[in-house]
Amino acid sequence: MPSTVLRPSCPPRWSTERADRPTYGGAVAAIATKLGTPLMPWQRQVVDTALEIDPATGLLAYRTVVVTVPRQAGKTTLLLSVMTWRALQWPNQRIVYTAQTAQDARHKWRDEHVPMLEQSEFDPMFEVRHSNGSEAVRWGNGSLQTIVATTEKAGHGQSLDLAVVDEAFAHDNRLEQSLKPAMITREQPQLWIISTAGTASSTWLRSKVDRGRESCSTGEANGLAYFEWSAGDDDDPTADETWLGCHPAVGHTISLAALRADFASMELAEAERAYLNRWTSAAVASPIPVSTWNRREDSGMELGDDLVFAVDFTPDRSSASVVAAGAVGERHGVELVDHRKGTDWVVARCIELHDRWKPRALVVDGAGPAASVIPDLEAAGLTVVVSGSRDMASACGRIFDAVINDKLRHRGQPPMTAAVTGAAKRKLGDAWAWSRSSSAVDISPLVAATLALWGATSIPAKPAADPVLAVW
Repeated sequence: MPSTVLRPSCPPRWSTERADRPTYGGAVAAIATKLGTPLMPWQRQVVDTALEIDPATGLLAYRTVVVTVPRQAGKTTLLLSVMTWRALQWPNQRIVYTAQTAQDARHKWRDEHVPMLEQSEFDPMFEVRHSNGSEAVRWGNGSLQTIVATTEKAGHGQSLDLAVVDEAFAHDNRLEQSLKPAMITREQPQLWIISTAGTASSTWLRSKVDRGRESCSTGEANGLAYFEWSAGDDDDPTADETWLGCHPAVGHTISLAALRADFASMELAEAERAYLNRWTSAAVASPIPVSTWNRREDSGMELGDDLVFAVDFTPDRSSASVVAAGAVGERHGVELVDHRKGTDWVVARCIELHDRWKPRALVVDGAGPAASVIPDLEAAGLTVVVSGSRDMASACGRIFDAVINDKLRHRGQPPMTAAVTGAAKRKLGDAWAWSRSSSAVDISPLVAATLALWGATSIPAKPAADPVLAVW
């Protein structure tokens, strides 16, 4: 079943060479057409090579497939076509899919995969199980497509023929360590890893990229098929020729005008990572867009006297921050009250602020480095609210939403803006939280602001009082 290789509109920077052997690529292309999403040239190049058949064994030539492409290139349609082909090619196949989090995988499965299947001619051939935690597409031939959690326990207790890891930049090697043993006894398993470029914290994906580039350079595939569409380090990130040369969906499903509009509205580092597939040098491109944060500045804002304070330390205890949060009209505001080197000043300062403002509470992350001062603060008679991991996840989501939805004001203080610019995040269950250790700068002002806002919007308020100018 050989197939003619279709060249993409722009060539990949790195790719495993197509060998002179048969492939299932044409069968996947036929599936994609029946799903209503015919493969673009780049997608066809991937499946033609990744699904080559070793003539000596009659089995798939590659056990691992790694693809890195810019966002909105068509990853979803490629992956669904491959998973559907696999389910129908042989009976009783076990196929799993995962994304950044179990919740992300569930949304992708529910909102995109299942509707595309149900709207296709394949609809009479499968049943869908929607129960939360055990979602599945069960095919008439016994094949089963499911989603799995993004933990080291993913895949435990089952044998897998195809595992698909989407948005691999958000994962670490624990997921692979779980999935690979579940595939070892199968006759021709494949692990597909697909993602846009990551950041300094995406070490697992980076190892796959480095190995893939090396295999392409030496021509020694060793069971790995690798494909990467990305801009070169010296390419102008705002030039049309750069986009045309690295984004394989431009001219197919994306226009240059749409890219220009996004580059004009996004932080440059995040736009480059998203649409040029370039790695960022920081731990992450800040979850909160700095340009949006800057638009929320109000240097003359007045906090009411019904306040919540929060304190946070850097992991090495080299500096600490105290932040206040309170109402600013119909919005909330956060203000950096104090930010100094060391931590020995914190308890005395918090007592001073408590005596002056009689706040609702002082919030401290119970799992953070500032937890060490909780006994001293409580011994001084302060009302201390100790946040847990669920509270932190809620607090991070809350400050993000408040900034994006124009519900927050701040004074534009440089340490706070620097923290927002350099902040990294870490996975926390199906949510995320700030990562002090992975951030490029001291983010204690931002963590304290996050906790103070959470307290101001969740801890019961005192009776309202007239607003006064906050002079710390």
